[in-house]
Amino acid sequence: MMVKVYTKPGCVQCNATYRAMDAKGIDYDVIDITEDPAALELVKSLGYLQAPVVVTDEDHWGGFRPDKISELVAERACWPST
Repeated sequence: MMVKVYTKPGCVQCNATYRAMDAKGIDYDVIDITEDPAALELVKSLGYLQAPVVVTDEDHWGGFRPDKISELVAERACWPST
C-alpha cells in the first residue's frame, strides 16, 4: 500500500503523524509542500488547507488522525502474505 504524508516544516501534527506511523511500522513517503509546488496543488485540489495530509491507495485525510492510522494497520493485517 502506498502511503504519502504531505507536510511542512515545524508542523506539530505532522510530527505526531510520523511518530504514530513509525510506532505501528507503517512505511510512508514524506513530501514537503513548501518545496514541491505540484504537491501543494494536489493537497489543495483534495480540499485541504492544513498539514499533514495523508494519502493512501484508497483514502486521504488531513491532520493527526490516530483512528485512520489504526485503520491502516488493520488493512495491512488483511493483506496476503508474499
